[in-house]
Amino acid sequence: MAIIRTYRTDDKGELHFREAWYQQFENEELGQFVLNHGSVGHMSSTNQAVDVEAERADELFAGFLQQCAEDGYAEIPAEEQSWVIVQYALKSKDGTERDRYLQRKASEALTGHLAWRGLGTVESSDFASYRLNIRVLTPAPKKAVAAIKTCIREAKLDFTKMSIATAGYADLEHAKMVHPTPAKPFSLS
Repeated sequence: MAIIRTYRTDDKGELHFREAWYQQFENEELGQFVLNHGSVGHMSSTNQAVDVEAERADELFAGFLQQCAEDGYAEIPAEEQSWVIVQYALKSKDGTERDRYLQRKASEALTGHLAWRGLGTVESSDFASYRLNIRVLTPAPKKAVAAIKTCIREAKLDFTKMSIATAGYADLEHAKMVHPTPAKPFSLS
């Protein structure tokens, strides 16, 4: 699935996003070209065209990018975004089957919750010594942290064992805890 996500800041300093993707299902000639947009941090609105061939999707992507440029929207390079790390304390060094279930369910819940609000993408997750780390790349870390707390609570994914830290793109090893407070030392390893 190809996706293009663009952003712009309005006159009031509010960040907005527009995204487009093309999704073609296995063994089907036609796919869906989807347009999604909204204010970052809020549930987005979606318009979609069904029964689109791949060649037509390329034309629609080109038109989407042209309209975004005309309206002041642009992609934000990863280097200009921030990391938000969701971390769970584990009872075992390498994680149990229950911890792998938590990894999968939390990653899935966060992927959908953040994407529909323009708040970023789950880039990876891994187990470190007695820790599960889920890394989110976001253009709006403060809003992403608030959304993550809401998402994890709503999904009933052990909110009390979770910590959240933020870091600049190139400074992941110096992440600073933002939840819970007061902040404690934070380590990815």
